[in-house]
Amino acid sequence: MPDIPPLPVHWQFPARPASVGLARRAVVQALPPGLRPCLSDDVRLLTSELVANAVQHGSRRADDVVELVLWSADGHCWLAVSDTGAGLRTPTVTRPGADAETGRGLLLVDRLAAAWAARPRAVGGTSVVAGLPLHRER
Repeated sequence: MPDIPPLPVHWQFPARPASVGLARRAVVQALPPGLRPCLSDDVRLLTSELVANAVQHGSRRADDVVELVLWSADGHCWLAVSDTGAGLRTPTVTRPGADAETGRGLLLVDRLAAAWAARPRAVGGTSVVAGLPLHRER
């Protein structure tokens, strides 16, 4: 009989800057204890960058939320961050100048994640999904 995979963990946070830290702590605590030592730093950084982007670029109304889903499959830990915004712009990696104070978040995501993609949601907004290998050398 095949092993039943762990169920995805799902959260909703208000689309506000204060939710970035809340989301980061929730996701790290949800990691299985055996995976925390090798994944917690990278999951924490991915969560911070993706939630901050969703709050900054996806929220338009005071009651908007940011949704997170964490699950493991195919040898990866997957994180999906979704906003409920208008989805006017697909997130893309940019190369900001040396003096730029913002614009490096997706560069970090691109370097850390084994794979990532942005997709429009059927109900409006955008989802960004990123995967980290479950087992990798430090």
